[in-house]
Amino acid sequence: MQHIEWDVIIAGGGPAGLSAALMLGRSRRRVLVIDSGSPRNRFAAHMHGVLGQEGVAPAELAQRGRAEAADYGVEFRDTVVERVDREPEGVLVTTADGMALHARALVAATGLRDRLPEVAGLAERWGSTVLHCPYCHGWEVRDQRLGVLTTSPVGLHQAELIRQWSDRVVVFTAGLGELGDEAQARLRARGVRLESEPVEQILGEGAAISGVRLRGGRTVSVDAIFTAGAAVARDRYLAHLCLDRTETPFGSFVSTDATGRTSDERVWAVGNIVNPAANVPMSIGAGAFAGGAVNGALVAWDFDAAVREQMPVR
Repeated sequence: MQHIEWDVIIAGGGPAGLSAALMLGRSRRRVLVIDSGSPRNRFAAHMHGVLGQEGVAPAELAQRGRAEAADYGVEFRDTVVERVDREPEGVLVTTADGMALHARALVAATGLRDRLPEVAGLAERWGSTVLHCPYCHGWEVRDQRLGVLTTSPVGLHQAELIRQWSDRVVVFTAGLGELGDEAQARLRARGVRLESEPVEQILGEGAAISGVRLRGGRTVSVDAIFTAGAAVARDRYLAHLCLDRTETPFGSFVSTDATGRTSDERVWAVGNIVNPAANVPMSIGAGAFAGGAVNGALVAWDFDAAVREQMPVR
């Protein structure tokens, strides 16, 4: 394996990772971004709700971000981080292409994957007519026939939220468990239709949706479906660091402080890898803040080292 020294290695080249890289590059740090090229939002044709970048394709934002970071000396490697181990004054990062890379600090920004319900026809429409975030995609399907495929009790919030974008909403409630009379009355009060039978298949030509088939054989007409898959953080490569974790209704995530610093002083984690609700602007902001925090830590370590060097030998 080849050994190279870096100030900071950033695992993940999405909005959070690139934002951190930009801040660190501008801080004159030697930075390497390792990215597999499979961001969470790759299934969407456009980003929405991103100030100054409204309607831009996710790939275009990533391309711009790479170019901007590269202008400040940030380097990139297209591979996968397989393992991170702690060293006395940093981390050892092992990659899938056989590199052993040493860095003084690590920023984990590899995001998550959405584990979707096992319903025929659902996964292939993810990001087009099967959606998860109404703030990202609700405007594009406004006033259409919208279905909400619930996967857990948390789906009740999504069911109420979707009503803001259309008055033609049907909620498939099987994923909610036992839905009480009060919750049912609350949804019906705003004209939301409830279907208790499980969904078996999504119907339609290509990416379009014409309806869903229920277990009993009935078909319900819808034009788009909102659902929330299980959020699975892409953090397996951090396992050997034994970082503190937080259990949430959305899954298990590495614990961080307000700057993104984990329980290991040399490791930060930002973006969807720790916050499944973070959209593109939130991830950019978290990455920028973490980038500044990492540089601040490096500055402190540099001064600590300089002071030690000035201490008289006894």
